[in-house]
Amino acid sequence: MATEADNKNITQLIYGLYAASLIVGITSILAVVMNYIKREDVVGTMYESHFRWQIRTFWFCLLWSCVSFILTFVVIGIFGWIATAIWFIYRVVKGWLRLSEGKAMYVVP
Repeated sequence: MATEADNKNITQLIYGLYAASLIVGITSILAVVMNYIKREDVVGTMYESHFRWQIRTFWFCLLWSCVSFILTFVVIGIFGWIATAIWFIYRVVKGWLRLSEGKAMYVVP
């Protein structure tokens, strides 16, 4: 079982990988794989909400990136790419800030 410090460190590392994916896109895939591998270690802790936040960020970003790619052929997709990038940055920054404050993202049922 992972300690509190281990959970915080892995959660920070994953936020860092998501942030790095803005430059090196492949790191987001590594981040989500780590989320799924380490998810059992954080069940029942505040880090569980951060993992859920990170996983949802990845999948929704992938969804909206695919939609934007398709719509790029009719020009409107460019705006979708921009909106997706802004939304992704917002999610990573908000999550990382809440983690640094020692707060959960939301109450996990």
